Amino acid sequence: MAGLVCSKSGMEQVLVENEVQQVKLLDSVNDDHGGVIVELSEAMDLKVFASMLKASIALWRSQGKRGVWIKIPIELINLAEAAVKEGFWFHHAEPKYLMLAFWIPECAHTLPANASHCVSIVAFVMNNKREVLVVQEKSGKFRGTGIWKFPTGGVDEGEDICAGAIREVKEETAIDTEFVEVLAFWQSHKSFFEKSNLHFVCMLRPLSFDIQKQESEIEDAQWMPWDDYVAQPFVQKHELLRQLVDIYRAKEDETYFGFPPVPMASKHPGQKSYLYFNDRDLKSSKV
Repeated sequence: MAGLVCSKSGMEQVLVENEVQQVKLLDSVNDDHGGVIVELSEAMDLKVFASMLKASIALWRSQGKRGVWIKIPIELINLAEAAVKEGFWFHHAEPKYLMLAFWIPECAHTLPANASHCVSIVAFVMNNKREVLVVQEKSGKFRGTGIWKFPTGGVDEGEDICAGAIREVKEETAIDTEFVEVLAFWQSHKSFFEKSNLHFVCMLRPLSFDIQKQESEIEDAQWMPWDDYVAQPFVQKHELLRQLVDIYRAKEDETYFGFPPVPMASKHPGQKSYLYFNDRDLKSSKV
């Protein structure tokens, strides 16, 4: 059992089993929500870390701190054991670090949960011959089915939806495109490692037409007549795909308008942010 006695410039005198010990504190910075963030960078003995952590928690408790975040790089992962024994839990992990969380107050914690959704795109690309760009995949649930589908893929961290759609089409088919708008989106659950997914259906305009399939992921790719795509039993069977076909047709007839990306000022210098909305109807309402 540890208790705080007094503070001294990066050191704490801590009462451990009725004996006062001087222990070094963990370096930390305050977050914006009454908590602290610790980023470990130096190797240390597990017992030494455990003592520093106990002393630091005692200080943070006396200061009225709330949430505690500890970022452990992969090379120091052995230190996670001591933190877990103190009551920390795994919040999330990335390729090079593990993030642990802890709640000091004697009440239910209000720390945000780990990211719950992935974001993916479906690319609708039609040329002036009313042919759509379609692919057959080498892996996944569509492998070997003969189903022709639109290019799809996940949006990378820090990547805008419009940029992700252009990139995925380029990677899978070598076709250059111009992003037009988001036509629709839907949500699915319990997919990739039990996470939910947001799927954005994106319309793009082709700028090139010579297909070169991605050898690692794509079995085949082609420009397919629109009516042939629609006639596929797979498309006719699924309500969602039939509804999307109706949206594509309405878009072609200019009776449906989606959400183009309108650039906005970003809080990050030199970067753009995008707001997706029906700017056509908005402009019409101002006339």
